[in-house]
Amino acid sequence: MQRAILLADMNAFFASVHQSLEPGLRGRPVIVAGDPAKRHGVVLAASYEAKVKGVKTGMTAGEAHGLCPEGVFIKPQHHLYVHFSTRILRIMRDFTPLVEPFSIDEAFLDVTGCRGLFGPPADIALRLKERIRREVGVRCSIGIGPNKLLAKTAAEMQKPDGLTMINYEDVPEKLWPLPVRRLFGVGPRYEQHLRKFNIHTIGDLAHFPADVLRRRFGVMGEVLRCCANGIDHSPVDPDTLTKMKSIGQQITLPRDYRGEEIKVVILELADLVGQRVRSNGCVGKTVVLTLKDAAFTWLSRMRTLGEYTDLTPDIYLAAVKLLEKHWSPHWPVRMVGVALAGLIPLEADQLTLFGKKEKLKRMEKSCDLIRNRFGGKAVFRAVSLTGAGVRYGR
Repeated sequence: MQRAILLADMNAFFASVHQSLEPGLRGRPVIVAGDPAKRHGVVLAASYEAKVKGVKTGMTAGEAHGLCPEGVFIKPQHHLYVHFSTRILRIMRDFTPLVEPFSIDEAFLDVTGCRGLFGPPADIALRLKERIRREVGVRCSIGIGPNKLLAKTAAEMQKPDGLTMINYEDVPEKLWPLPVRRLFGVGPRYEQHLRKFNIHTIGDLAHFPADVLRRRFGVMGEVLRCCANGIDHSPVDPDTLTKMKSIGQQITLPRDYRGEEIKVVILELADLVGQRVRSNGCVGKTVVLTLKDAAFTWLSRMRTLGEYTDLTPDIYLAAVKLLEKHWSPHWPVRMVGVALAGLIPLEADQLTLFGKKEKLKRMEKSCDLIRNRFGGKAVFRAVSLTGAGVRYGR
């Protein structure tokens, strides 16, 4: 039996969440961005009413205001988006247990074995769209295909509120004429390399000699050629979130930060990352620091520790060493990200001399309990009282 895979993509998700919660915002241009009052930060999401004015994700809030001065600017509220995402996933699991979250606003569903209960895939997609719209207040586009690749491609073809199906026999007509950049897995860098081989469309890639691609790009060349022909055997994995490889946190800053100010933000991010790592019962060994300036020039570097950890000081010190080694104290920063990678389940800890590590662990866990009970602002470090502190909340 041919598989039936759905990819449900929530339309303008962050903005749609606010429109769902506040009926007065429906039909109005809603822009989720940094600091609405100061017009700092970048646009994280824009409703379709704002998109028709030219507002795009990634532009600065000031640019968005220039294009859409009547827009309603709202600061990001990530706890709301996580809550809505969780509600949507519950609805999806009413149709099939094989649900794989792909991002906070996208998920794959394998409905191959559900046709006897709910009908053909298109009927299932319509019922799913209606339940999400009625119960959550968010519209979504759904792509249907015999694999995840074609379902994902189909979902991108009709927005908002679309429903598109691509079968294997549709690949030459619907997939091959598209620019090669539209193929899932092809980013700007791969696109540049492929152009050197006169590969401009997905069809060009599908028909290009496999041995040449293999010699130039290795295994990835073969994978991309298979994708261009609509071939993808990857399963829908409902346990994808339990196989977490890294936990990270990032923030777009309200202004340019430099030098010691950045270290304060790194400490706050390390605190959040450490808390999330501990709550997931994990430890990690590789610290990743990501920095971006106002011109969107970015840098990402990693440092592997001598032993696994879930402690904030370990994460912070490694990230600061990366900052001092790779970023001048005179260069401005607009976005900071900290992550702990190489995660494994926490088992038994090795005791340390004089119990310093154990004292730190007890302190961290006590702070976690207070924050979980009274909120993220209940306990924070004294350095966050300085002007450089961001002071995150939940």
